[in-house]
Amino acid sequence: MNLNFKEEYAIKNLMPSKANMKNLTTFFYAFSDDTRLRIIILLIIKPLCVGEIATLLNSNQTTISHQLKILKSLNLVSCDRNGKNITYYIKNPSIESVLNAGVDCI
Repeated sequence: MNLNFKEEYAIKNLMPSKANMKNLTTFFYAFSDDTRLRIIILLIIKPLCVGEIATLLNSNQTTISHQLKILKSLNLVSCDRNGKNITYYIKNPSIESVLNAGVDCI
């Protein structure tokens, strides 16, 4: 099947820009690591501090802190500081819909 010029042009115009493709790839990168994905799921359920996440995932705080730093750099997670306590939470509630869509696909 060969596309005519109009069809090819229309299809190409529906594709995201290079910048948007890079952003989309970066966004989905957050879900590509088991620990990050489990952290995201926990934070959808409830905002938590590093120690709580480490306990729930049976992991060490250094690993959790490293993954939270990545999630923050990807702009998916943010935090609130209250004295020495830092509580992490999902920045965009739409993340839950993305995960649910993924579950529906599997």
